[in-house]
Amino acid sequence: MYKYFISILLIIISIDGFSQEKEKTEVKKDSVTYKTGYGIRVGLDISKPIKSILDDSYSGFEITGDYRITKNWYAAAELGYEEENTIEDFTNSTAKGSYIRLGANYNAYENWLDMNNEIFVGFRYGFSIFDNTVNSYTPNTGNTYFIANQIDTPFTDTGLTAHWAELQLGLKAETLKNLFIGLSFSYKVGISIDDPENFKTLFAPGFNRVYANNVGFGFNYTISYLIPFVNK
Repeated sequence: MYKYFISILLIIISIDGFSQEKEKTEVKKDSVTYKTGYGIRVGLDISKPIKSILDDSYSGFEITGDYRITKNWYAAAELGYEEENTIEDFTNSTAKGSYIRLGANYNAYENWLDMNNEIFVGFRYGFSIFDNTVNSYTPNTGNTYFIANQIDTPFTDTGLTAHWAELQLGLKAETLKNLFIGLSFSYKVGISIDDPENFKTLFAPGFNRVYANNVGFGFNYTISYLIPFVNK
């Protein structure tokens, strides 16, 4: 009888020990955490050099950067230079200058495990300082039967400025370790855009083409690299 009781007790102890080991293993597995890098990401908008090659009337470059503050929020900035020659029916003008955009991105994408991709909404304040040269123009006489001669004497207004707000929608995908490909579209609303004397600014660096209601649109295709400081 005692042998039988001891045997049952040993079996119960063995089962209990196995259960505890299993629980420890499961807890160990569940406690595995995946960390991603927090640091500065710098890059280049490659759409602008490509456009410079394909379009003789345009040249420009843009450097991009962001810094991860929290899991979903990034401080972001773009800095660049653009020059574009715009030809209309009665005017030929060239705008050139530098710009900066400052703001933040919110990543709405929920990454799996150690993935580090983004689908983001961004907000920016933009500022540019530029020169605008009217290369030639045809005066408006107000008479449909008489067309004035074209004036080919150029004149330049310097130190013009543009201020605007913009909304960005985009994505970034990590293709190799810490190397990202990005794509974004932006809608811009002009706050104040200086015009040359007696003419309308048709292009402002960083803002792009200026339409009649002072809105603009943008497109970026970027390659960037993350320099991680810490993993969280």
